[in-house]
Amino acid sequence: MALAGCSSTPPAGKPAAAHDTLPPVKVGIALGGGAAKGFAHIGVIKILEANGLAPAVVAGTSAGSVVGALYASGMSAFELQEKAVALDEAKIRDLQFSTSGLIVGQKLEDYVNEQVRQQPLERLAKPFVAVATRLEDGERTVFARGNTGQAVRASSSIPGVFQPVTIGRYRYVDGGVVSPVPVDAARQLGADFVIAVDISSKARGQTPTGLLGTLGQTIAIMGQKLGEAELARADVIVRPQVLDIGGADFTQRATAMLEGEKAALAALPQIRERIAQVQATREQAARVARQQAAEAQRQACLEQRSRLQKLAGLAGLDGACGAP
Repeated sequence: MALAGCSSTPPAGKPAAAHDTLPPVKVGIALGGGAAKGFAHIGVIKILEANGLAPAVVAGTSAGSVVGALYASGMSAFELQEKAVALDEAKIRDLQFSTSGLIVGQKLEDYVNEQVRQQPLERLAKPFVAVATRLEDGERTVFARGNTGQAVRASSSIPGVFQPVTIGRYRYVDGGVVSPVPVDAARQLGADFVIAVDISSKARGQTPTGLLGTLGQTIAIMGQKLGEAELARADVIVRPQVLDIGGADFTQRATAMLEGEKAALAALPQIRERIAQVQATREQAARVARQQAAEAQRQACLEQRSRLQKLAGLAGLDGACGAP
């Protein structure tokens, strides 16, 4: 009389340990806005790559979208550094006096598209999004498909400096107005762990000088309040010391990259510790899920037994539905 049939014991040759393997923690990076300070992002990425922590997904706002798009296209941090050193400001700056802005932005769009080999956002080597602000209603807009250079241009269009970008029925300006460091966008891309790189200017009680200084201070004040809540949702925040670098000062690009490296190096122990915690939490959740599934299987087995099997179980003779 055969009583077996619902055993929860794994078949021979299929070790249960195979179920314990989890994919590695997916690291995302959120690159914030800061104009010329954005060169610091390259230094941060360089250190992460050198330590086996290359981001799997990338989100960028303003200057962070420029670096993020090039990195997501498949460039290494060293290639980014070479591009930064060789960059001629004239290739990305097209002045045109207008009531809506001093810079058109078409040159920036063309430069980015050239660097990413005309690939649209959805075909870049790494998942990438650029965050912009819809001018009509202030809505945060996350560009994940379409023209890469145009999305970056929209994300980088600092109000009063760049002219707004028209895409479809709407016009867009700098993403820093609503999302100075796009932590939420990186999380929406599927990141398990988000490293936020904050290079934004802080309002430090100093009187700004000139049009650009006033505009920068205004956006900084807005960004400080808006960005605090979103930054709090990051797992680790890296803050390169670039506050004294002017937003239009491309002569200090090497200094900015070095500061990015230093800040990332200082954050490495915290990053590794937090990633280990995330992995441990995931493993614990997976173990609980397996235990619950095994118990559910056992309960289903018990409910499906015949009357004879149930009698045998009461007598302790039926091991078909063993404990998980």
